Amino acid sequence: MKKFLLFVSSVILLWSCEDKPSLQKYFVQNTESSKFIAVDLASNIIKTDKVSLSETEKAALESFEKMNILAFRTDSTNTAEYEKEIKEVKAILKDESYQQLMKAGSGNDGAAIYFVGNDDEHIEEFVVLAGKKENGFAVIRVLGSDMNPTHIMNMLSLLQKSDVDMEQLKPLQVLMKQ
Repeated sequence: MKKFLLFVSSVILLWSCEDKPSLQKYFVQNTESSKFIAVDLASNIIKTDKVSLSETEKAALESFEKMNILAFRTDSTNTAEYEKEIKEVKAILKDESYQQLMKAGSGNDGAAIYFVGNDDEHIEEFVVLAGKKENGFAVIRVLGSDMNPTHIMNMLSLLQKSDVDMEQLKPLQVLMKQ
């Protein structure tokens, strides 16, 4: 009986270890790569102590936990690599757990916003994929709890009217200078 239980436990364990690609795995695999620039931003990037916030802005800020950015910059020597990487990200985002919210542009030039969650009021993650073949692409993961699409719009508004901790953005500034 013990051998049977051990066998069943092993089968369940192996079955539950799904090797399906995910955005989280993609970030982990490429964070240390010299081809990418990775930036993790904490919620404290937005300094609101000198700004009066509306209730909806407060709710948006409270739902936001962190942001992960992974950027791939193209040049004349790595266009094939760009094609491979953007194709991989798009394949991951075709998974049923990612629901497309909006898309702008066409082909590899443009942006799309996806979300992960069970409805419009309980979103745990927003994903923005933006790219232009000549420049590269960026994948931005906005993580939080009980977010909704309005929160993202309010966060953008907050970024414009609050102080931003520029120290957390230094790696991206290096990318822009290249």
